[in-house]
Amino acid sequence: MTAVSSTGSTLGALQRSRRSHLAWLSVVLSVLACACLLSVSLGTRDVGWADIFAGVTGSTETIAQAVVVVRVPRTVLAVLAGAALGLAGAVMQGVTRNPLADPGILGVNAGAAMAVVIGIAWFGMETLDAFLWTAILGAGLAACFVYAIGSLGRGGATPLKLALAGAATAIASSSFTIAIILPRNDIAGGVRSWQIGGIGGASFDAILPCLPFLVAGLILCLLSARGLNLLALGDDAAAGLGAHVAWARGGAALGAVLLCGATTAICGPIGFVGLVVPHVCRLLVGADHRWLLPFSALTGAILLIGADVIGRIIARPSEMDVGIVTAFIGAPVFIWIVRKRRVRDL
Repeated sequence: MTAVSSTGSTLGALQRSRRSHLAWLSVVLSVLACACLLSVSLGTRDVGWADIFAGVTGSTETIAQAVVVVRVPRTVLAVLAGAALGLAGAVMQGVTRNPLADPGILGVNAGAAMAVVIGIAWFGMETLDAFLWTAILGAGLAACFVYAIGSLGRGGATPLKLALAGAATAIASSSFTIAIILPRNDIAGGVRSWQIGGIGGASFDAILPCLPFLVAGLILCLLSARGLNLLALGDDAAAGLGAHVAWARGGAALGAVLLCGATTAICGPIGFVGLVVPHVCRLLVGADHRWLLPFSALTGAILLIGADVIGRIIARPSEMDVGIVTAFIGAPVFIWIVRKRRVRDL
């Protein structure tokens, strides 16, 4: 009777947990839908519902409808970029078992940005396809370099050493990027604007080439959920439970690199989304990556859309780039995480 009662209690707890997760999923999807509507309707010129409907169907008879036509691809890019960065951050935190892991803090975004700037300044790179491949290559090399440096010494790749190696790599990459740009007045203005990180001027012609990379990264990351759950137990325990540790870590990292590289190529290096979002999602659905990863993608999309809308409103009639707004949001959260976790315990 005791075993039966215990089994029934466990099943009941799982069912309640599943219902709670589904309830939160419906809330997050509703918030995302509202954020998309706000993104289309708010800005330098506010747009009414009738003009939104007409603009979405392709009508440009009025200025308001033309504004909607411009904002729709911008909103789509915000959804894709936010989802990519949120998901990549959750995966990186799982791969490194580091609560401070983030594409920006680990130097992945900075590596992608440096590679693109080198391509522009030294090789005359101009096409988006070239930007994409170069950014992904730079992101991958930066990730490998950080992991190699963090693995040196006693204890291997500890969370603290990875965070320090990533911060040093990000600073060095950014400094080298600035050194390349300074003597090149012909490219300095455009590159500096791109380095801030933004989604203004988005178009479907620019978004479409990125989709294969984003879809591939999304699939790899979502498929890595079980492996990340096992890696959270430690490499030895994961191997004992049948996981191929190297493949699990490598596949997840490759997915995150694809997402970061593609996003950086089209938007520039946007920071802190991948840091903030996974921690928020853990409060909602716990640490199970089967739920955490999709929630991180959806919540990342909400955060980036919200940051874009805030940037349009507070700087009227101009705009504040989304990368600046996410930095204002993410920096206090970063400090809170460090104080809560205490760096010596990482």
